[in-house]
Order: sequence, then C-alpha cells, then structure tokens
Amino acid sequence: MRLSFALGAIGMVLVTTAQLGAADLPTAADVPVPPPQEERGIWAAIAYSETDEKHGFFWGADKRQEAMEIALEHCENVEGTGCVVVEVFRNHRHWDDDDDTGFPYHRCGALVIGKEKVGRITPWSAKSAPTRREAENLALAACERSGTQCKVREWVCT
Repeated sequence: MRLSFALGAIGMVLVTTAQLGAADLPTAADVPVPPPQEERGIWAAIAYSETDEKHGFFWGADKRQEAMEIALEHCENVEGTGCVVVEVFRNHRHWDDDDDTGFPYHRCGALVIGKEKVGRITPWSAKSAPTRREAENLALAACERSGTQCKVREWVCT
C-alpha cells in the first residue's frame, strides 16, 4: 500500500512537472543576485558642509563605507551642520590587487574653497586623482569656474 501510494505521488509530481510550460520557469528576476564583489584597496573620503564650510577627512580604511562614515563623523565633530560625503577614493594595498570593479585607484584627494562668496554660497570643489598635484588642479579648476579665486583647504593621499 505505502509503495503504491509513494509511486502514485511520484507520478503526480511527474505529470504536474510535465504540464508546466516554459513560461512557468523562474525568470532572471527571480534568481537571487550574488553579493557585490569585494572592493580592495585603502579607502579615503572627504565630507563637506556647504552651509558652514566645515569639512572632515579620513584615509586608511579597509572598506569604502568605513571611510565615508568616519569622514562624515569628523565633519560633524567640528560642528558641520550639513555634512555630506563629496569625494571617495582609494589606493592599491598591493599593486596586483585590481578588483575589476571599475572604481579608479586615485590615491589623492583635495578640497578647494573659494576665497569669497558668490551670492550666498562660497564656491568649493573636491576631486581625486592619481597624484596630489592633479587632485588639487582638478579641484581648483572646478571651483574657479564660479568666477572667483579658490584655494586648497585640505589634501590627503592614501
């Protein structure tokens, strides 16, 4: 009895499966997405508060999120009221550690602030690049598009 019941149940499963069409198969949207690839390197971030011109930096983090959180914390610790992360960059931990994520290995970052207000806001820019000089020049050029002179407030290389 039990064997015939089990065979009958297997037959029902086979019939039910055979009756399914291709449209009943799971779609790509149903397949779980693998976790994002690990991003390697030594991470740095710049946070800035445009409303009160406060900033925070952090470098030397093992993870991107860690660098961003600590830079924000540093900005808020100096009483920045509108701190946001404005630049994130990284350096190679080892020269052969490219992780194929497409995120560049820009080792240096610079925060540049205008020398005078334009309207109610002081122009600023934050950029990263492979060298300190390139990061500073990119940030200066972006800031000075506002029509005012700008100066480097802070720079860091990982």
